[in-house]
Amino acid sequence: MTIQAFERIVPVAATRIEIVADVPFETLRRAFEEEVPPLDEELFRRLVDAGAEWRQFAQAAAGNGIHSFVVFWRDYPGDIMRAGGSDRPSASYLIGDYATAARMFRHDPGVMLYAPLRVELHVDRVGKTVLSVDQPSSHLVSFGNNKITQTGYELDRMLGDLIEELGLPRPSVLRR
Repeated sequence: MTIQAFERIVPVAATRIEIVADVPFETLRRAFEEEVPPLDEELFRRLVDAGAEWRQFAQAAAGNGIHSFVVFWRDYPGDIMRAGGSDRPSASYLIGDYATAARMFRHDPGVMLYAPLRVELHVDRVGKTVLSVDQPSSHLVSFGNNKITQTGYELDRMLGDLIEELGLPRPSVLRR
């Protein structure tokens, strides 16, 4: 089968934020997972099945903190990577907020490439714990839509709030 299509190449520059923390990996991992709860997938299935209104979804999706993030997915690749020769711990997450994402999605569903946000914790070569995440607005500006760009800046603020809630300093690129 041949499908008529064309390609569109959009260069995207990202700003990666790395916070090197003087805290044990497990301490930061536990704090992160306490601050950003997992999405209640069963509740969302019930809401979909019941034909719930958007307001109910938005309320159900809000996380614990002022940032409103929840975890959509997480992985601990350390065990598999240990078989590959590295014994450093790592935890990867996709975090987000449906209500914020919906404001961008209505302008371009392609924003889901960058929302939810990917967050990674690991131990570096000298034993320090590192939190890594791309600055949301650095990706989202590539859509060329002011509403999406402004929401990207809001995600920057929310991410900075989360980082501060973890007891870490707010990165300069996420300052209000």
